[in-house]
Amino acid sequence: MSKDPSPSELISKRIAELGDWRGKSLRRMRKLIQDADPEIIEEWKWRGTPVWSHDGIVCTGESYKSVVKLTFAKGAFLRDPARLFNSSLEGNVRRAIDIHEGEELDESAFKALFLQAVALNAAAKSKKPARKKKSKPAKKARPRTG
Repeated sequence: MSKDPSPSELISKRIAELGDWRGKSLRRMRKLIQDADPEIIEEWKWRGTPVWSHDGIVCTGESYKSVVKLTFAKGAFLRDPARLFNSSLEGNVRRAIDIHEGEELDESAFKALFLQAVALNAAAKSKKPARKKKSKPAKKARPRTG
């Protein structure tokens, strides 16, 4: 019986398969993410999208022909003084960073933005009240007809 590869293994495989500047860029961003938050959880969702989560999705890492895109699930709620967000700016929730061939992001600005997203998830999680199991109302006996 073969063991399915872990999400981390699948992400590593994707990076290797890209084999060009996109793989190098995704590898670099993955390392920055892991350095910023050693407790980050790597996931593999939606038939092949790397996802980094901590108390919910922080960001995804997609690769396209001409861009590597890091989409922050709650990016619209983050302060971005370094103006790293350069894509999906019109949305109400998400924001993205498109990285083109030859572009380098400011590492410290990226880590600060990433940690801010992690903190936003943690704050949202701590505000949610514990879910109480709803009890079903008792069924009323129907009068017999006959």
